[in-house]
Order: sequence, then structure tokens, then C-alpha cells
Amino acid sequence: MHAYFATLARYNGWANSRLFRACLALTETDYRAQRGAFFGSIHGTLNHILVADRTWMARLAGGDAGIPRLDTILHDDREALWQARRAEDAAIIAYIESLAPARLNDVLKYRTLRGEHQQTPLPMVLGHLFNHATHHRGQVHGLLSQVPVDPPPLDLLYFIRGEPA
Repeated sequence: MHAYFATLARYNGWANSRLFRACLALTETDYRAQRGAFFGSIHGTLNHILVADRTWMARLAGGDAGIPRLDTILHDDREALWQARRAEDAAIIAYIESLAPARLNDVLKYRTLRGEHQQTPLPMVLGHLFNHATHHRGQVHGLLSQVPVDPPPLDLLYFIRGEPA
């Protein structure tokens, strides 16, 4: 199971890189246009993915990210958001690679953004971390179909087959 999560961590970074490269090619207008997505724009959705990842990584470290809402804009500048995304992906990969396989039997105790106490088996938390990012990358992928930049293939199998980022 550890190898599976390590693969998902590397895939997550690869997919984020592919998606961001496409988004960096957009005009500022296309990038920020409100498109009816849950987090509004491509920029809002990409910020949300980072918000969720930082929140979960803080919980995994036993702390709190200090992020008050799921729609928080961490970086208004897209280049700064891209740099933060790359750093977060590296942190996720490092966390998974350093995780002792026996820890996959742990239960994570944490507080929700509303302050409610929760506990969830660690493998379910990790599965959620990667599934959540995939879900919202899919939304951005769909939003890219509304602009003159082709959405890149993001399927896990492309990553496994060695497609370049």
C-alpha cells in the first residue's frame, strides 16, 4: 500500500505540473474569468486545490494550516501560485516517501475548519487527499475546454507510461 501512495504522490505532482503549464499559457482574462465553477474561475479552483492540500498536510503533521475557508485565495498572482504548488507537491512526495509503512495502520485525529473533532484512518485521508486534487483538476480541465488552450491529458496511465510533465 505504501508504494501505491508513493506513486499517487508523484502522479499528483506530475498532473499538477501539466495542468499549470496549460494555465500559464492563458491570457489573464481567460484565467480569471468567472465560469460557473464551484470556485468560480480557473484561478479560484487552483487556489482551492492548494488550500485543501495545505490543510491536510498540516493535519498530517499534527497542526493547523491557519486557513479559515476553503475558498481562501492564498496567492493572487498565478506565478506565485505555481511556485507554491510546486513546493507543496514536493512536500507531499517527501511526506509519503518518509512515511513508515506501519503508520498506514494509524488513525488521524484532527479538527475540521469548523473546529469539529474528527478521526479518520490514515489510508482514507491519503486517498481523499489525492482524490480531491484529481476531482478539482478535472474541473480545471473542463474549464480549459472553454478557452483557446488545449487541456492536457492527465490520466494516471499516461504518468505510469512515462509521459513527460
